[in-house]
Amino acid sequence: MTAYPPASIPDGVVYVGPRAYMHDAKGGLVPLDLIKPQHKLEDELVRKIMGHAIALSDQVARFKEHTFDDIGSFEALLAQEYEATVGGAKGNKTLMSHDALFQIKVQVADTVVFGPELQTAKILVDECLNEWAEGARDEIRAIVTKAFNTDKAGQINRSEIFMLLRLSIEDERWQRAMKAIREAMRIVGSKTYVRCYRRTAQDAPWEPVSIDLAKV
Repeated sequence: MTAYPPASIPDGVVYVGPRAYMHDAKGGLVPLDLIKPQHKLEDELVRKIMGHAIALSDQVARFKEHTFDDIGSFEALLAQEYEATVGGAKGNKTLMSHDALFQIKVQVADTVVFGPELQTAKILVDECLNEWAEGARDEIRAIVTKAFNTDKAGQINRSEIFMLLRLSIEDERWQRAMKAIREAMRIVGSKTYVRCYRRTAQDAPWEPVSIDLAKV
């Protein structure tokens, strides 16, 4: 990928007449000569790093846009020339280099929220646990607790809810609770992801090409 120069970040210096100032955290103007040297150095460092970060973020955005454009053009060519498509109806697809060393996966993930039926499911599940009491396995209790507790953002723990659906329990109330959970699911949108993978040989495991700063 082409290297881009850092984005242009203002140095933060404001001139009022002949004197130089910088804004403080409250928006006030502080004379530049009254600002401690270490605070000036910190300001310069932050602006330097932010310049590179913004440029890199813009570069990734352009990469994403060009990637979808290129894949779209490829699919349009297949449809026009060969009356063929890549991937399934939902939009998931895998593209691979001829030597099978590079792979691009396009995955569409639904955004799922839960309706009021989820509260009915919780009541039924609580009835089961209360009646089973000593017979209820600790791991099931732990899953149920996690499932119906909200996370720090106030959202239902979807992964734990899905774990409940995978439990094989024949109790009629439990089955009704699972039916209520399924009926509570609402797909309110979807998001498309592109993931790139590479490997050193045809029999080697795939390794993701990370574009996440925390994973590089």
